[in-house]
Amino acid sequence: MRVFAAVLGLLNALLKPLLILFTLPVTVLTLGLFLLVINAVIVLIADQLIDGFMLERPKFWWALGNLCLDFVQRIPNAFDGGKKREVR
Repeated sequence: MRVFAAVLGLLNALLKPLLILFTLPVTVLTLGLFLLVINAVIVLIADQLIDGFMLERPKFWWALGNLCLDFVQRIPNAFDGGKKREVR
């Protein structure tokens, strides 16, 4: 499970910004709901990369986990107002 979390963190840090950039028009048209699809794609990619980790795709709990993941990822932005920090 720790390996899955590490892979998921790396994919969120490296691949998710690119996916958001490429799908920005669709995300704007859906008022941000397409971000849930992007999160699902990231989780599915992590599932494919890790041997022995299986997600049961048609289950309701998998979708609920994706919503929880989206909520947890938005918490830090609520505290800093979404401001970007300068890198020196």
